[in-house]
Amino acid sequence: MEKLIFVFIILLLSMPVAFAQQKMSCCTKPASEATTQFAMLGSDKSFQAKHDNPLPFSLQNQKGKMVTFKTPDGKTASAYEIKAPKKTDNYLLVFHEWWGLNDYIKQEAERLAKELGNVNVLALDLYDGRVAAEREKAVEYMQSVTPERGKAIINGAIAYAGKDPDIATIGWCFGGGWSLQAAIEAGDKAEAAVIYYGMPERDVERLKKLDAPVLGIFAKQDGSITPEIVADFEQKMKQADKKVTIKMYDAVHAFANPSNPKYDKQAAEDAHKLAIEFLKKHLD
Repeated sequence: MEKLIFVFIILLLSMPVAFAQQKMSCCTKPASEATTQFAMLGSDKSFQAKHDNPLPFSLQNQKGKMVTFKTPDGKTASAYEIKAPKKTDNYLLVFHEWWGLNDYIKQEAERLAKELGNVNVLALDLYDGRVAAEREKAVEYMQSVTPERGKAIINGAIAYAGKDPDIATIGWCFGGGWSLQAAIEAGDKAEAAVIYYGMPERDVERLKKLDAPVLGIFAKQDGSITPEIVADFEQKMKQADKKVTIKMYDAVHAFANPSNPKYDKQAAEDAHKLAIEFLKKHLD
C-alpha cells in the first residue's frame, strides 16, 4: 500500500510539469507559415485598431455569379466568378481582406475584369461563406483559416481553371499573403502575383518554388507589415533568384480599401494603375 501511495504522489507532482510542457509546445512554437504569422496579428489590439469596421455597401447589377468547385481535402469551396467575354485560359485569382468575400471585393473583382479585358476572374472565398462586419468576427474568421484549408481552396480553384491555365493572383491584407501563396502553389501555371500589404513569405526554400514575378505594394506607416519586414522579403526574393518589384506608399495599412474610413484615394489609384499594368504585361 505504501508503494502505491508513493507512486500516486509522484504522478500528482509530475502532472503540472507535463501540462506546462504540452502548453509550451502547442502555444509558444513559432509559426512556420507566413499566413499563420499574419493571422496571429489579429490578436494584437493595435493591429485591430488599424481596421475600422467597413462602411455599409451593397453591389448593384452584379456582372458575376457565385460558383462552387471541389477541393483536394474532399470538401467544396466557392468563388465569385466573372467570365471573360471570349474563351481564354487566362485567370486572375482574387483574395479578399480579413472581412471576407463581401460586396467590396466583388466590386473590385468586376473592376479588374473590366480593365484587364479578356480574363476570367475568380474571387475566392477563404472563409467558406462567412463575412465579417465587425473586427471581432474578422479576427475569428481569419484565425480559423488553416494553411491546409487555404491551400486546398487554392488548388481546387486552379483545377477549376482547367488543364493548362495561365494564372495571376492579387490580394489585400490577409489576402495579400494568400496571393503570394497561391502563386507558389500554381507552380509553372503562375504568371504574376500582386501583394497589397500582406505578410510575405520569407522562407527562401519555399520562395524558390515560385515561378512568377511579384509586385509588392506596401505602406510606410504600417506598423504590422513594417518596412523592415518588406526589406527582408525583398532580400529573400533576391536570395531565391526571383523577380520582385516593391512600391512603398506614405500611407497606413489598408489604404487601398474603399470601405476603410482611412482610405487614401490618391495612393490607392496609383497602386491600382501599377497593378493593372503589371498584370496586363504578364497575362499577355
